[in-house]
Amino acid sequence: MEKIKKLPLFFNLSLVLVLLVAFAVGARAQAQAGTPEHDAKMAWWREARFGLFIHWGIYSVPAGVYKGHEQQHGGAEWIMNRCKIPVAEYQRYAAGFNPVKFDADAWVRLAKDAGMKYIVVTSKHHDGFAMFKSAASAFNIVDATPFKHDVIGEIADACRRHGMKLGFYYSQAQDWNNPGGAAARKVASEGWDNPDAAKIDAYTAAHNGHWDPAQETRSMAGYIDQVAVPQIKELLSNYGDIAIIWWDTPTGMTDEFARKFADILKQHPQIITNDRLLRKPAFAGDFKTPEQKIPTEDQLDGRDLEACMTMNGTWGFRTSDQNWKSPATLVRNLMTMAANGGNFLLNVGPDALGQIPDASIERLRAVGAWLRVNGEALYGTQGSPVKKPAWGVVTRKDSAVDTTLYLTVFEWPANGKLLLRANFAAADASLLGDGANAKLAFEKTKEGIVIRVPATAPDEIATVIKLELANKLPARKTQRASGQSFDIVDE
Repeated sequence: MEKIKKLPLFFNLSLVLVLLVAFAVGARAQAQAGTPEHDAKMAWWREARFGLFIHWGIYSVPAGVYKGHEQQHGGAEWIMNRCKIPVAEYQRYAAGFNPVKFDADAWVRLAKDAGMKYIVVTSKHHDGFAMFKSAASAFNIVDATPFKHDVIGEIADACRRHGMKLGFYYSQAQDWNNPGGAAARKVASEGWDNPDAAKIDAYTAAHNGHWDPAQETRSMAGYIDQVAVPQIKELLSNYGDIAIIWWDTPTGMTDEFARKFADILKQHPQIITNDRLLRKPAFAGDFKTPEQKIPTEDQLDGRDLEACMTMNGTWGFRTSDQNWKSPATLVRNLMTMAANGGNFLLNVGPDALGQIPDASIERLRAVGAWLRVNGEALYGTQGSPVKKPAWGVVTRKDSAVDTTLYLTVFEWPANGKLLLRANFAAADASLLGDGANAKLAFEKTKEGIVIRVPATAPDEIATVIKLELANKLPARKTQRASGQSFDIVDE
């Protein structure tokens, strides 16, 4: 302190300013869930409710087939691990990756037309292939393919043009190509009928899941410092204002490794992250990630959550997978997540030419058409104030003086009466999108609010009834935070 007193006044003031700024940045970076600061950061995300997940990489070249054999288990993006493809052999797929039909602007417009408010794209999946120009690894789309385009940069530019929030999926731990990256152990039979399966399984058991000596020429600490940390810095420095970092499968991660990423994010306090950096409370992120499932009501604990889901059975493009969910199923999942107080991140897996499958486009357009009529029931809503009814789900919006409920009806009542089991004072009921005939009669009974509805559902996917209440309901009650994390598929 004596030394500081003897310094010039301007230096003392500068030092104080630096300390105040550093304190403010650190405080923002450490904002806890439930605080006003954290709520402000999450506001746009909670308003959005619906996002597009894009899984794209050189795994779209084999598209789920290796040596003439269909990959037996897992998504096509796991083909290198499942089929135990040697590093040098897998890298040759890059030479055949030339997505000349890729159109970033068309992709973003498609998401926008579908009613989505943000995009999360795989910047690097577990196969280690970066979809951006990287100085940390030559195994990237600019340096290793004939295409030479930085597709992440093109997607970022398109998102800015169309006012779309952008996030990056980044596999921080698993990396099967860059030496030192972790590898979740999968038995060889999950790939194809490999005659050397027993030998391979013995090797992976002794080598932390790795199947190629080339994967172990560097330590994981070296991989974190020389590849993963530099690439995260590139992503956060080179592509403008990024909204989300979506971590995945923290295989082999330690507190020390996770802290390196957390320290970088302190310089970007606006970024929202998920809970997969390291499955510990100290690195819990901003939202939970149920995968390929919609949580049940007893799994809700008040924390933000986002269900990520495929339209068929794979994240990355797979030629043989044509088992598509219907638009009605997708809308049901979307609205159920909103009723849970969460978001829905719906995936597309473009092919090796850069084309989103037609079946995905058709479904996105169908969901978008439904939302153009019924989006009021989704955007900016809170979770349901009532137990999930048998006929559908309920979302909620509050004004300064009253509450509006949106009843999304999947199972239309055959008797022309829809029962909401709740003791609320209703003021008005109407159908969304039904013009002059929108008003609905209702009455309060011992069982709840009975709304008289048309004999047949006006919308074949789902019909929304807007129920305006006479007063404002109390804040939604949630269970005490359990700390439970949802299972990660293929971890």
